[in-house]
Amino acid sequence: MTDMYSQEDLRQLCEPWLASIRPNHQFKIYSDTTDFFRIEYGDILMLDSQPYLIRHNAKEGRFGLDDEEKFWVKRAIDLQNGQTKIIKMVFHEKFMAHIGDIFFECFRSPQKEERILRLAEGHPNFMQGFSVLDDHDNIIRVLDMIQGDTVADHIRKLSMNHETYFYEQFPKILDNYISCIEAIRFLHDHGEKHGDIRRDHILVERDTGIYRWIDFDYNFRHRENMFGYDLFGLGNVLTYLVGMGDVLIQDLHANNFLAFDKLFEDDVNIVFNNRVANLKKIYPYIPESLNRILMHFSKGVTVYYENTVQLLEDLREYKNNL
Repeated sequence: MTDMYSQEDLRQLCEPWLASIRPNHQFKIYSDTTDFFRIEYGDILMLDSQPYLIRHNAKEGRFGLDDEEKFWVKRAIDLQNGQTKIIKMVFHEKFMAHIGDIFFECFRSPQKEERILRLAEGHPNFMQGFSVLDDHDNIIRVLDMIQGDTVADHIRKLSMNHETYFYEQFPKILDNYISCIEAIRFLHDHGEKHGDIRRDHILVERDTGIYRWIDFDYNFRHRENMFGYDLFGLGNVLTYLVGMGDVLIQDLHANNFLAFDKLFEDDVNIVFNNRVANLKKIYPYIPESLNRILMHFSKGVTVYYENTVQLLEDLREYKNNL
């Protein structure tokens, strides 16, 4: 596989992206990604006879950790067409998560992401790409680059007060988010789940404004409801969008004690107890019908959403009653 391209071939193909390349430069060529730490900037990755020029490691944007590198995820150039790709290699990781007193064992599954890429091919609300086996039978996912911000960054860049945001920006944002929930319903209807729903896993495509889900490789073992963890994630993102960001207990205590003093234990998020779920106590103009939806994800919840259909019905009822 690796001898299909000579070093001279590779130098010519890489010249547009490696301007200072020496005439006798020798590329390191990999077709086995098992030890992904070895694969670095300027190396060549051969996948199914296709050469990719490795650029940078991807970085984790969760909770502002913008400098945390994901060494198993590489930005690369497809040397056949010059397109930028995201290449995800096999990385096994496990952790425990919980919603209230319900625990989930979460783990990475490249097989699951491969299935969803096939299922969601052509769907506008999902990242696109394909999977290929390397020489050691690792499932490598080659993903199209999506140009745009996460929905969290999109919200952070808005410079206005919450009331202006809620009346002028939030209706369109909610429409886009409902499309995202419909996309998750599509997965659930096919027996699949996203597995890691959070606000930095929705990208707002710059040219189209379409909201698109990324990163489907988390899976989890479930007990009561196989979609429960996804539903909790959907609620967390919705609360973030309604609040124009997280409304934090410590910020209220420091800057808005009158609102802080109205809060009870049941008003906070069921897992993140420093976040307010009962946003109507902070922003009284939020309609009760919308706030009731948010309270399904609060510590005081007595009835959980069992599926995306219930959540979508409540959101549509809220919109219809505006």
